[in-house]
Amino acid sequence: MRVWHHGSALQPCKCPICRRFITLLIPTTTMQSQRHELEASQVLENIEKYNRSFGGGSHSLLQRLRDLPFFTRRLLRELMDPQRSLPLVFRARMILAIIPAILYVLSPIDIIPEGVFGLVGFLDDLLILLIAFLHLAAIYRSILLYRHGGH
Repeated sequence: MRVWHHGSALQPCKCPICRRFITLLIPTTTMQSQRHELEASQVLENIEKYNRSFGGGSHSLLQRLRDLPFFTRRLLRELMDPQRSLPLVFRARMILAIIPAILYVLSPIDIIPEGVFGLVGFLDDLLILLIAFLHLAAIYRSILLYRHGGH
């Protein structure tokens, strides 16, 4: 928050480490549990304000690829946590994205078969999985933006 307040309030701040624009801030569970304290509630309000301002913009493919490991790890943690629950619609979309991708990878019928094209045939399977995971990360990001954007 200090980096954002120090710079321009009209554009997202850049990460002091990697210099990429920060497009979404996610508070820790500890911070959320301290919401009733004055200082913590002010920080959470600032996070929601930042996310409302800069969280909904379009993102390049490169940005989505860089964010994929973070969102995937966080999604898996949330799926394993019995205290958290994802919306039923998201779970259904997740199943509808993963099952066809897995079936395509395991199926002997491919657009580009491995038996004929070798490594290139294997790369199309990886591309299908990558697209499915990018889709899941985009949906999960929208859920996080909804949760922490104050909507």
